[in-house]
Amino acid sequence: MSEFDFAVIARNLPYLWEGLQLSVMLAAISIAAGIVLGSLLALLRMSRIALLSWGAKAYVNFFRSVPLILVIFWLYFLIPMMIGRSTGPFMSAVVAFTLFETAYYSEIIRAGVQSIPSGQVNAGLSTGMSRWQTMRYVVLPQAFRNMTPILLTQCIILFQDTSLVYVVTLRDFMTSVSTVANQELRLVELYAFAGAAYFVICFTASRLVGGWSGGFQR
Repeated sequence: MSEFDFAVIARNLPYLWEGLQLSVMLAAISIAAGIVLGSLLALLRMSRIALLSWGAKAYVNFFRSVPLILVIFWLYFLIPMMIGRSTGPFMSAVVAFTLFETAYYSEIIRAGVQSIPSGQVNAGLSTGMSRWQTMRYVVLPQAFRNMTPILLTQCIILFQDTSLVYVVTLRDFMTSVSTVANQELRLVELYAFAGAAYFVICFTASRLVGGWSGGFQR
């Protein structure tokens, strides 16, 4: 530790900060889009129309059965070859993460909706509300409150997974760390810093999840 060079981290902090910003931006966009699409997919999964329910189930089972890095490869390499144009590494990564995470958010949201007693639905319908209004104003608000801790946990996992975008040449936080580590020949310092940064961010978020969950239980 006496030879640990903290200066190399301070010297390259702006470069590393840019990479971290990209990781956070990618995670934020994918989380927002994934939750919206996951909510719609969950409703389709619970639809009484067999075709819609089957299609949603097939989507969820497919994306939960393949690795995320493979989906990123598909969106960046194969799809552009099929359509004859490239969407760029960032957009490819956003679409890949969104499609992949939508399947997981869908199951979380579906479980949250099904955790609401059927009496709540019957009470809403008895007041004259339509089934959609009951779902929107009665069921979903309670369901999201119940599943918020699990959703936040999935968001933490998604943020950690953003390191996979190195395969499409995006300069995320982990890629920036690797670049600086190889240029400065200070692998120990840079990877220790990366581990500390991920720990602080994810541990803080996990404590938020724990506090949120405890607040709901009270």
